[in-house]
Amino acid sequence: MGIELRELIPGNAIREFELTELRDRVIAIDAYNMLYQFLAAIRQPDGTPLMDSRGRITSHLSGLFYRTINLMEAGIRPVYVFDGKPPSLKERELLNRKKRKEEAEEKYREALKLEKIEEAKVYAQMATRLTDDMVEDGKKLLKAMGIPIVEAPAEGEAQAAYMASKGDAWGAGSQDYDSILFGSPRLVRNLGITGKRKLPRKDVYIEIKPEVIEASILYKELGIDRKKLIVIGIMLGTDYNPDGIKGIGHKTALKIVKSYATAEEALNSLPPTEGVDYKKIYEYFLNPEVTDNYQLEWKQPFEEEIKKILIEEHDFSEDRVSSALERLSKASKSGKTKQKGLDAWFK
Repeated sequence: MGIELRELIPGNAIREFELTELRDRVIAIDAYNMLYQFLAAIRQPDGTPLMDSRGRITSHLSGLFYRTINLMEAGIRPVYVFDGKPPSLKERELLNRKKRKEEAEEKYREALKLEKIEEAKVYAQMATRLTDDMVEDGKKLLKAMGIPIVEAPAEGEAQAAYMASKGDAWGAGSQDYDSILFGSPRLVRNLGITGKRKLPRKDVYIEIKPEVIEASILYKELGIDRKKLIVIGIMLGTDYNPDGIKGIGHKTALKIVKSYATAEEALNSLPPTEGVDYKKIYEYFLNPEVTDNYQLEWKQPFEEEIKKILIEEHDFSEDRVSSALERLSKASKSGKTKQKGLDAWFK
C-alpha cells in the first residue's frame, strides 16, 4: 500500500526527467516494489500473466531483464534491495492484502465467465502475487546479469533509504513515498513503468516519465521536518496502521503537525486507536532494521547463465535474448561519462 503523500508534495519538490540525467548515479531499488509493477503491467489482453510451457509465471523476469538493460544503457547503476522478514507491525496489513487478493481472484474468474475482458484484466492485476520462487528466480537472473543485490533484514524500502542516506546510493527507487519517511534524501519513481500506459477501464493512454522528489525541498516548502512528516503519514495511514485516523486528510494533517513545536507533541495529541501503537510506528520509521552487510559491485554479465535461465528454463525467445545481451554487454563495458544532470536542479 504505502503512504499516499502526493497531494502534499509542492510542485518545485518534484521533477520529471530523462533516464540519461541519472548517468553514473547509483539507485537503490526496492526490488519487491519493482517486481510487483512488472507482474501487474506485463500481461496478456485478458489479464493473464506471461508464462512458460510449464505454466510458471515469467512476467517478472521479462520486466526485470529488459527494464534493467534500459536503465544500464542510460548509464544508471542499479542495485536491487530485497525484503527480509516483515516487521510484526505489518502483520495486520499483510492479512488485509491477502484477503483483498482472494476477493480480486474471485471477481477475475467471474469477469472471465461473463467475457468482460477489460474488467477481468483489472481484477487480475489486483490479485497479483509474488511467490518465493519468483523472488529467487529474480535474484538468480540479476546475479547472472552482474547486477548487485542487497538482502534487507526487514523492509527493502527502509534498507534502500538507509543506503541513500549514508551516500552509498544517490536515491531510493520505488513507487511508494515511504522511502522519504525512512530517511532517503531522494525518491526516484516510475523507473519500472516509464512509457505509454493505458488507464484502467478506459481507452486512454498516458505518457509516464521518471520523476524525482527531493526531500530537503519538500521539508522546506511545507515548513516541517522528517519527524513531522512521519506523524502526517501515521494520520493518513501507513502499512503499520492502514486505516489512519478517520476524518483527517492531507491539509488537516499538515495543519495539526505545524501547530505543535515538536513531532512528539503532535504524535501525543492524536486520538487513540484500538490495537495501534503510534509511538512504535513512529520509532520504526526513524530506526528501522537495516544492515551494512552489503557490497556494491557491478560485474560483466554471465551470458551463458542468462541464456540458461531465460531460454532453456523459461522458453524466452533466443533471438530477443541474444539481442538484449549485446546491449547489456555494451552497457556494462561502457566507462563512466561525467555529465551535468539533475544536480543543477538541486543546487
